[in-house]
Amino acid sequence: MSTTSRRYAALAGITAAAVAIGIAEPVAVLTGPRSAPLVAVGGVVVDAVPESLKQLAIDLFGTADKIALLVGTGLLLGGFAALFGVLAVRRLAFGLAGIAAFGVIGVAAALTRSGADAADALPSLVGAGLGGLVLWLFIDGPFELDPWPWSPPTPIAPPAGSVPPVGPVPPAGPARGSRAEPPSPTPEGLPVPVTPAAPVSPAGPVTPAAPVAPGGQPAARAAEVDPESRRRFLTSSGVLLGTAVAAGLGGRWLAGRRGVSAARDAIRLPAPVAPAAAVPAGADLSLAQLAPYVTSNLGFYRIDTALVVPQVDPDSWRLRIHGRVGTERTYTYADLLARPLVERYVTLACVSNEVGGDLIGNARWLGVPLRELLDEVEPDADADQVVGRSADGWTCGTPTAALRDGRDALLAVGMNGEPLPVEHGFPVRMVVPGLYGYVSACKWVTELELTRFADFDAYWVPRGWSVEGPIKTQSRIDTPRGRNRLTTGPVTIAGVAWAQHRGIRQVEVRVDDGEWQQAELAPAVSVDTWVQWSWRWDATPGEHRLQVRATDATGETQTERTQDVVPDGATGWHTVTVTVR
Repeated sequence: MSTTSRRYAALAGITAAAVAIGIAEPVAVLTGPRSAPLVAVGGVVVDAVPESLKQLAIDLFGTADKIALLVGTGLLLGGFAALFGVLAVRRLAFGLAGIAAFGVIGVAAALTRSGADAADALPSLVGAGLGGLVLWLFIDGPFELDPWPWSPPTPIAPPAGSVPPVGPVPPAGPARGSRAEPPSPTPEGLPVPVTPAAPVSPAGPVTPAAPVAPGGQPAARAAEVDPESRRRFLTSSGVLLGTAVAAGLGGRWLAGRRGVSAARDAIRLPAPVAPAAAVPAGADLSLAQLAPYVTSNLGFYRIDTALVVPQVDPDSWRLRIHGRVGTERTYTYADLLARPLVERYVTLACVSNEVGGDLIGNARWLGVPLRELLDEVEPDADADQVVGRSADGWTCGTPTAALRDGRDALLAVGMNGEPLPVEHGFPVRMVVPGLYGYVSACKWVTELELTRFADFDAYWVPRGWSVEGPIKTQSRIDTPRGRNRLTTGPVTIAGVAWAQHRGIRQVEVRVDDGEWQQAELAPAVSVDTWVQWSWRWDATPGEHRLQVRATDATGETQTERTQDVVPDGATGWHTVTVTVR
């Protein structure tokens, strides 16, 4: 097959795949966004890939890791689709088999997701069917190139000394078997005109004439695509690609319209019976590059396994608390809002946060104390784990003791004075000070099961993370940033430090491995939030290495030992290098 032929065949395959994915999106509006093939397959990938690859994605893309995964999956699919298009030109069944395989994978992925039913197979089935139809239209149907530009076979040279044929040459056999009409026979009894042959040179064999194709054209010219056929092919593929994109975006838009944003906007949260303490004056140093003391909802980090944000209707939401309990109970969203609500500032951190990373934020949360709900169900004495289950099936295992020891562990309904944002767990999520999110911060929570650590491993534990995840004492330099160029003289070094549920006693800074210098701590609302710190440095010319370490309220100073985030959080001193001129 010629290079031109491969390009057109690849385009046919890509167009067929785009139609399959694009059309599946509006179908998924009816069955749920998680049933869309790209999302369903992506979800399986998230669950199945090695933990090291997941962490690499977070390190490279941060909170955009899900977008990167979907884009990467789409590009990989496009590569396979191009291959299927090339194979389909040789034999249509090969390309259709590839499209069918993608459909089977999409169906299997959709049906294996938590809470799936038979209807979730529909988007992949419809998409694969239409994708196969489009491939047929381009290969054997009305949109095919005529002829497909196959490379001509290499001509066989005649024996040495022979005389090449002259005069009109009978048409060559069809380039693709059944695709060309058989040559018309010469009428019986009519002589074939013959042009006198040129004399043979005695010096040696005559170079054979260039092979010719039907109509007397050279074979190389016959391999070219007819301009009208090419125009029809490209126009058709362009229209179908545009239709696929429009259908895909339209499906996403319709899914959003059917979401719960309107229901969220209609909610008016009751005032807390125990409001959060006021942020002390001076808690926010308001320095350039320094993270604000209170993180906005829009700026709050998001790390979870949901490729599409679960859309949970607050009117139909239920929380079931069961397992090793004396009395099983179920609560509605209205039940929670009718209870006395408390409001607290709590800093949350992701276990995937590297030393100096930004997967951490501080917000004001409104909710029901989890301790009260657990007291109502009367947990068994040996129920040392509370398994939170999300609407999408994700699980986290929280020590029961951490939810009943007096800390402000909440079943939260509000964030920074408004209902929870949908992407941060609306309508209800868990917030537990002092524990990494993978063992406590269950978003879109619908179930709490009292069990034992010996009986059940939550989502991340079989993937190499520790069973319990207490937050480590950490500190970070926000300003100046690494490789900043500074001016000689006074420079303010500042950042944040945290040790939730213990608090920060002191922060120290040093330059070029010199003596540790004590930084000034800004006030904080409570031990459950991070604290800003600052230190004035008389910068001298040259390249300098700045380091920071914190000591928590128990007297434990963060270790210098460098450890990766797996299995229970990163350790080490945050270090930045700056140049002073």
